[in-house]
This record gives sequence, structure tokens and C-alpha cells, in this order.
Amino acid sequence: MTYRDAYRILGWDPSEIYADGRIALDREEWADLGWLANHLGPSPAAVDAMRDAATADVIGPYSPDLEADLRDLLGKTLFQRARDDDFEVIGTEGAQAGVGYAALACLDPGDEVIVTDPGYFHFVPALRLAGAEPVWIRLSKSSGWRLDPDAVAAAITDRTKMIVVCDPVNPFGTVQTAEELVRLLELSERHSIVLLSDTTHAAHRLNLETTHHSLVALAADVPGSVVLASSGFAHGYGMAGARLGALAGPPELIRACLQVKIAAVRLNTSAVAHAGARAAIGDHAWLVRGEKIIRRNLDAVEAFATPVIRPDYGYSCVLDVGGIGASAQELTVALCRRKVAVYPGDGLGEVGALSTIRINLSDPAPLAVERLRDAWTDSLEEAASGIYRDGVRDFFLRAGTDRGQRYASQLDALART
Repeated sequence: MTYRDAYRILGWDPSEIYADGRIALDREEWADLGWLANHLGPSPAAVDAMRDAATADVIGPYSPDLEADLRDLLGKTLFQRARDDDFEVIGTEGAQAGVGYAALACLDPGDEVIVTDPGYFHFVPALRLAGAEPVWIRLSKSSGWRLDPDAVAAAITDRTKMIVVCDPVNPFGTVQTAEELVRLLELSERHSIVLLSDTTHAAHRLNLETTHHSLVALAADVPGSVVLASSGFAHGYGMAGARLGALAGPPELIRACLQVKIAAVRLNTSAVAHAGARAAIGDHAWLVRGEKIIRRNLDAVEAFATPVIRPDYGYSCVLDVGGIGASAQELTVALCRRKVAVYPGDGLGEVGALSTIRINLSDPAPLAVERLRDAWTDSLEEAASGIYRDGVRDFFLRAGTDRGQRYASQLDALART
């Protein structure tokens, strides 16, 4: 369920809310805390660099994939590893494109891929496009909301070809320890499994006592392990519209991914975006400013609601709403009625599907979190009244899936208690 569905439950027309072709909410009217767009925006230096690069000489010709100096820069900054004979970097149309190319290059019909629950919902379509099927590892408090190598080892079969390591993990913002990553690398070596590392949310460090470790950097010390790493500039650098990402790993495997890229889109990433990337990476002060804003917003949310876990990296947190006498979806509708948009847990997996919401913490304006605070108590009471339960139940039933039926039944059980 998304908040577009919440609009319909409220009897609103989404086309009126997203007028004139918009795909995001008007933040003058809404507290948009749901969709993980980076409201911090791009560094002004990146905008200036892209504006300066937008000349006929740059826009007219086909762009190079990435110039050598930019490959070097992205290797060192996004992946913490220098390019060499064993490590190459190519450009992609955002981090998700890198995930798609890796899946199509590495997987065949019938293969299995280990992914976390909850997790980023666009991993699975890429895997299924290649004919593979997900095998879920459930995250929990006991595992520190991280991917447990023991659980991964127990889930491996002779059909397992890939393990997705989203680190920091979406939605919790937790990071794997170096020891956990080495154990995953050893599993890769032992079973000839590709580790697909997604580091999209590694730019903003919120917990100074926790360090994000690069899986591809650690792989250099585990011969025989295989890692492909994807990252981009949408989340950490506020440059989603630039559509620039990078995919990195062993040169022979990167060449296979590049063949998929050529077949799928043929063209390279934009040279104008390249200029923005160089400038964005050089403006470290902009990242530091963003971290301060995210921490401020997190502190403000924690003053009236309790996250499942305080994030180490990224710009979102998860709130546990399991004790309010209503589902996260009913609360989402109640908040939407007050023009506060949040993301309910069923969009990220089975764990916490009806009992969690994800909050975007990146808005520089304090007003966004203040609107959530002001709407919080009344929305909890309204959701618990059951006024939206039939609408949410009908939404799940209309999906026509076993999962939808199961959630509808859980709502019925909630109503009885």
C-alpha cells in the first residue's frame, strides 16, 4: 500500500494531488515523509558544475561511459577501492540500473537469490526479470536488524547464485560489521555465489560510533569471493534527476554487465551529470550539513515516537506502531488526511508489514517533522477508531493475492482485539 491508495480510501483523486504531471507531493502543502527522495537536494556546487557543462559541445555528442578520472574517483569514494587489474567501474543510470544489469548478467531461470525481509522492493523485480526467485532472510532485533551470516548459510542450496547485501539496509539504516561481511565473502568463495552489494545509503553517517565497510574492498583479501557493487547519486547526493550511478567489480564480470547494458539501453550516462558528480563529491561540507539536518529531524521524531532502531546511516528511520490498536496502513490514511505522507511497512516485506512505518528525515525545513508531530496524537486515535479498517481491508483483498488475503485476515483479528 502506498499513500496513493490512502488517497483513494479517503475519496480523493490522486490526479488532483499530482497535478501538472508531478510525481512528488507539493512540499508547501504536505509533509512528504514517505517517498525516499532526498529533500536536502544537490550541492550548489554540483548544480553550478552541471550548468557550466550544459554546452553544445557537451550535449551534442554521445557521452563517454565514464572518463578514466571519474572511474577512479567513483571507485575510491563510492566503493572505497582503487581501480586496478582486478577491479573496474562502469557508469549506470542510477544504482537500480546497476542492480538490473548484475541480475541479468549473473542469473538464469530457476536460480535462487537471498534477499532480506524487509528490504528495498525493487530488488525482487530485477531478479525475477532474469528468471530467478527470492529466498527471504528475515531481519530481527536479535540480529541487530542486519543480515545474519548464519541464517544466510542455512538458506544456501545448490540453486543459490546470488546474495543481495543492501548495506546500509533499507529501511533500518543499519550497517553490517566487518566480521559479518568477511563471513559472507567466505560463503561466496565456498559456494561460488555472487554477492551483490548495494551501498546507496552510505553517504550520510549518523552514528559516529559505527563505520560502513566496503564489501568490494574487503573482497580483495578473500581470494575466490565475487562481489558486484552498485551505488549512485540519487540518495546520498540529492541528484536523482541526473540518473547517474556506478557498478563495480571484477573486470570480466563487469564486461558481462556492460554487454547487458549495451543491449538494454545502448547509450552511456550523461556527461553533464559527470560534471555534477565530480563537484558533488568535492563538496564534503554539503554532506556534513545534510547529516546535521537528518540528526536534528531524527531527534525531533524521537521526542514523540520511538524508532524500531536508531539508524546508523542514511536519512530514514522506522517507527514501531504495533501497539496503537490499528494497522500501520490505517495510521497512514489518518496521517494523509492531515497532509502528512508516510510509508507503511507492507511495501518493504512481511516483517513489520502491519506494524511499522518508514519516515524520511531529509527535509531541511523543520516544518515537515513539526506537521507530523502535530498530527500524531489525533491520527493515532482516529486510526484506532477503526474508521479506515474496511477501506484498508478492501485494498488488500482487491490485490487478489495470498499475501493480501493474509493481511486482511490479520486486520479482522486486530478488530476483534
